[in-house]
Amino acid sequence: MQFTLADIWAHTGLFARFIIFTLGFMSVASLVVMAERMVVFRKTRADSRTFASKMGAILAKGDLTTAANTNLGKDVGHLGRVINSGLTAYRISPSNKEVAVESVARALERQAQREVQSLKRGLGVLATVGSTAPFVGLLGTTMGIVNAFQQMAVAGSGGLATISAGIAEALITTAFGLLVAIPAVMAYNFFQGWVDARSVDISESSNEFLDVVARHLGGGASHSQVG
Repeated sequence: MQFTLADIWAHTGLFARFIIFTLGFMSVASLVVMAERMVVFRKTRADSRTFASKMGAILAKGDLTTAANTNLGKDVGHLGRVINSGLTAYRISPSNKEVAVESVARALERQAQREVQSLKRGLGVLATVGSTAPFVGLLGTTMGIVNAFQQMAVAGSGGLATISAGIAEALITTAFGLLVAIPAVMAYNFFQGWVDARSVDISESSNEFLDVVARHLGGGASHSQVG
């Protein structure tokens, strides 16, 4: 037996092949999640930046009446959806300043939580693959070594040469498990860091918007004019 991938695969048993197919499925699942999250993150970041540049110019003037009645479309990104929820709450809230500010703050917090959870969608798959793939590969290795020693017992002879082929078959599943797990862990850490950074951005933008609302209401603006 030559120690090539093709030759090792030809000599692997049913259980080892089942492990390899399982790891292959896990690898495909993690790659799909990586690609989907990259597309979603790029789009929502671009849409949020566009929304911030347009809405920021309006809010910088403290003109909440115009901001509340401005429709920038559906593609406003995670930041736009959070701020729009605050504008909607401001539009329908009573004229009492304290009640209005609290209503806007709750609306911003609720939508912020929804957006963060939406951004985290699929990351659980990467975490699961990254944490379990090495153990799945190790399971294949363990069973492969057991089979190798059983073959040695049946043959009635010892020595490394007798079980080297079986051990090589067994170890390939561990190697495959690591190859599946390492990219998944790296991608999970990257995406989780990206979501954490966006969560900070949302929190800062929400607080800034809430300050604008408080100043607007405190400055004697007519809240009943909005809408």
